[in-house]
Amino acid sequence: MPHSDAAQPTTQDDKITASDDMGTRYGFTVTGEDAGARLDKYLTTTLAGKAKAPDAPLSRARIRQLLETGQVLLTAKPGAAPKPATDPAYKVREGEHIVVTVPAPRPAEPVGQEIPLDILYEDADLIVIVKPAGLVVHPAPGNPDMTLVNALIAHCGDQLSGIGGEKRPGIVHRLDKETSGVMVVAKSDRAHQGLAAQFAAHGRDGKLERAYTALVWGRPEPTSGTVDAPIARSTQNRRKMATVRSSAASGAREAITHYKTLKSWGEPPLVSLVTCHLETGRTHQIRVHMTSIGHPLLGDPVYGGSQKARKVKLPPEAQQALESLDRQALHAHLLAFEHPASHEKMRYEAPIPNDIKSLIDSLELV
Repeated sequence: MPHSDAAQPTTQDDKITASDDMGTRYGFTVTGEDAGARLDKYLTTTLAGKAKAPDAPLSRARIRQLLETGQVLLTAKPGAAPKPATDPAYKVREGEHIVVTVPAPRPAEPVGQEIPLDILYEDADLIVIVKPAGLVVHPAPGNPDMTLVNALIAHCGDQLSGIGGEKRPGIVHRLDKETSGVMVVAKSDRAHQGLAAQFAAHGRDGKLERAYTALVWGRPEPTSGTVDAPIARSTQNRRKMATVRSSAASGAREAITHYKTLKSWGEPPLVSLVTCHLETGRTHQIRVHMTSIGHPLLGDPVYGGSQKARKVKLPPEAQQALESLDRQALHAHLLAFEHPASHEKMRYEAPIPNDIKSLIDSLELV
């Protein structure tokens, strides 16, 4: 979390300003010779040079993580309130004061934490669970613990496959933090390799199937169809993904979503219930694709834009249910795959969770 203005110490000679359990903070003022430099490049060179930070050199990727997680505060002029700086391409200006917090090192390996798991199936090779909304899959900046991985370590002990690396043992796919639904995790290395191959093939070998339930604004036309649009990181906001015209664009990856409208409410349609089958698995794929055709998910704080005008057209009960949802209305209801050891066809479904179900029930009043 960003530090408040009151918590920021003054600086002298652009050196270490403070060190505590939150990490080490460095403060420095942009000089005329550095004005116009990209923020990420400026921070990389300045931390290693002027501030002589023992944490340096920090990679550009690590600098971007600090920016994304609110660890860089910029004060435009004396007396102004510091604000989080998040754009790595921002051009620094002479006289600006910058405070960077490098978080204290965390244990390299996640530890087990007793977090309840909704287990659908488990054997010596794998475990199938229903991930609730709000649970992060694996440790990352901003979410160092209390993740699904921590829960799995507590449940499985040393059985989890280590191929995924120390931060994500056993993880072969993921769901967004606020997306609920079925996931499979590898417990053996052979399961990890076999499942990873199936997810890499995206079901085109007939082994894997993934389906999601979503509530979207309006009604897609046609009511069933395919969105075939490559996805890359947004050039306007590096924390978002976006569709691009060509897979040849920088960082673009093929992305294909098949959707079908199951039901709509209102006339003209205000909200529709859709099911989406993934032919690829890209970050935020369904959220990005449905937004790209003009039908963002209800409750999506990143891709949904301002939903006030649409929300007021819903009955009071639905408005209240949407407020209570407090997340994107997306649930991974189906996961089917071939067991990597027995080669048996495995198929698991998770019912729509209560928060989305309550929203659907309230829409019946439209």
